[in-house]
Order: sequence, then structure tokens, then C-alpha cells
Amino acid sequence: MSFAILAIGTASPPRRIAQDAAAAMAVTFGNVPPGRERSLATLYQKTRIRTRGSVLLETPAGDGAVQRFFPTATGPEDEGPTTAARMDRYQQEAGGLAVAAAREALGLSGVEAGSVTHLVTCSCTGFANPGVDLQIVADLGLSPSVARTHVGFMGCHGAFNSLRVAGAFAADPRSVVLVVSVELCSLHFQYGRRGDFVIANAIFADGAAALVACNRHPHDAGWRVRRQWSSILPDSRGDMGWEIGDHGFRMTLSPRVAGVLEGGIRGLVEKTLAAEGLGIADIGAWAIHPGGPRILDAIGVALDLSPDALAASQAVLADHGNMSSATILFILRDLLARTDADRCFAMAFGPGLTAEFALLDRAPPATAPSSGNDP
Repeated sequence: MSFAILAIGTASPPRRIAQDAAAAMAVTFGNVPPGRERSLATLYQKTRIRTRGSVLLETPAGDGAVQRFFPTATGPEDEGPTTAARMDRYQQEAGGLAVAAAREALGLSGVEAGSVTHLVTCSCTGFANPGVDLQIVADLGLSPSVARTHVGFMGCHGAFNSLRVAGAFAADPRSVVLVVSVELCSLHFQYGRRGDFVIANAIFADGAAALVACNRHPHDAGWRVRRQWSSILPDSRGDMGWEIGDHGFRMTLSPRVAGVLEGGIRGLVEKTLAAEGLGIADIGAWAIHPGGPRILDAIGVALDLSPDALAASQAVLADHGNMSSATILFILRDLLARTDADRCFAMAFGPGLTAEFALLDRAPPATAPSSGNDP
């Protein structure tokens, strides 16, 4: 299933909120008992996130960021906007962000929009049809006959599932595949004091990322996706979930997750790499989805990785927060720009508890495709 990544584009909402301001805003939604505001601020600080983007933010006022979508809680039974209201906002906002990322990826790749033969979209934070895919086709001038596939509700590893679909399409040398992930996690802020809700509120954010893929080599030495793997961790089904409620999508997150990963990930990675005749020491770059600082730390300890090996993941977490499936593409883009490593190993985790892996290596220089219809 080896295929080339010609370019990666990303897009963030135009307005951002500092993490301390996000903590102060969360207080108004009844997420902490009176007098415990400092504890919430400390939790937000421990995420190592500096700023996050949100499509809900309006022009900042003198006293800080402003948003009106989530009203102040009226009491302990208030759960905020309905799922229908959140999906309506998703339909308004997701397309523009997805188009921006896709436009950048196409521009960097040198591929004409009309040459795209397959469009793969990915999101776990919203549903609408007609949706993001049709807006991308219309706004960017993709062919009306482009083959469209949507990967939905897979969670933070959704980009890996999308890459697997792209790899199947790219097996045809005439194919040019555009993959677009867009996540509006801020729409699913949860009122109340449940621990996993509070943690999710503290780390998730909005963003979009896109890549152009084909079976041919890029015009310069970029990455090829050499192989992918998937593994369901044993005895972890109840440790992470993503459920649709009456007031948005709700994450269930066990405090066991970091420990489960720290205890089991090394064996999985070693077995995976051994299938390619490689070991951990053969990997020059690591793209690890930053589900949160504890998960990054757990992976680093389990694999004996240096701080430098985690730097790209830490930087994306600090500057953007956890953008669910789009996050790993932000990390891969940063690594493409700043590392000359021959191999990269990427991973993300989602409900199940499921681990998704991808091995990427450098492609030799060659000529970029000019058309998806070339023989």
C-alpha cells in the first residue's frame, strides 16, 4: 500500500484563546464548585497547552476572549446547547476550515484541483449532508465526478483510517487523492464536574489538515507511507469512548489510559517494526498524537525516547491543543519541514482502546504528477 505524500496543508480558526483565559471561561459553566477555581486553572496549566483555536470565539473584548454560543449555566441541570444546535454550527463552520487546509495542500503539491480523482474526508465532531466534501468540490473546483468517501466518528486516529483508504485508491497509478480532516472539538464542551468531561474541555480544540497523495514519487524527497497497522489493546474497551448525547458528543476517559499505553505500547511497536526488519533504534523521527501530556510522557518512557523525539508532538499540543484526527497531520507537516530522517513512525490512539501505526520513509526525487489522468 506504499504511496507518496506530495504535500500537507493545515488551517486553524482565525481566533485563539490562551489556556488561562479558557480556564476562567470554563468556570462560568459550572465546572467547579465555588472556591475551587484555582484547582481548575492548575489543571488547565498542566496540559502544557498555551493557546487553542476555536470557531466559536468572537472578536476579543478588552476583558478577554468572547463567545456567545455557550451561555452561562443556569443551574446544575443545565447541559448547554442541544446536539442539534451544535450540529447546525458545525455545518456553518467546518467547510471553510476544511477548504482552507485543502487549498494549501493542493498549492504546495503543484497538483491542479481538477486532477484530483478521489476525495477522502474525515471528522468525528460533526455530521451534515450535503457537507464538507461537497463544499470542497465546489470551492476548489474539483471535478464533479471526483470519487468521495467519508471516514466518520473514528476518533483521534481517524487520519490513519483515512490514509488507509487513500492508500487503496492510490494503488491505481492514475489516481490523485486529496485527504481532508476537519475537527471542531470546541462544539462539544460539556457542562458539569465529571472528571473526564473537565479534562476533555481542557485539551480539545479546532483545526483542519489536508494532504495530497498518489502512487508516484513527489518532485522532491518527501515521505512515502510504507505500511500501516492497527491493534486493539487487550482489556481496554471501557477506557476510552466517544458517544453522542442530547447535548453534544461526550468523551469517556479512564485514568488507566496512560498506564495501559505505557505498559503495552513497546511490545506492539517492536512487533510492528520487526515485520519490516526494523527496530526502535532505526526510527529517526516520531509523530505521536498528543492525546494529552500524560499520554506523551507514557509513550516516551515506554519507548525510551529523548525529549527531542517528542518535540514536534509537544509543540503542536502547546500551540494548537488536541485537534483530534487533524493533529497528527499537523505533526507530520512540522516534521517534513525540519527533519532529514530517513524514517518516521507515526501513531495515534482512539476508542476501543485502539492504536493505529504508520511507517513512513523518504522517497527519492522524481517528477510530480500533472494530471490524475496520465497513463
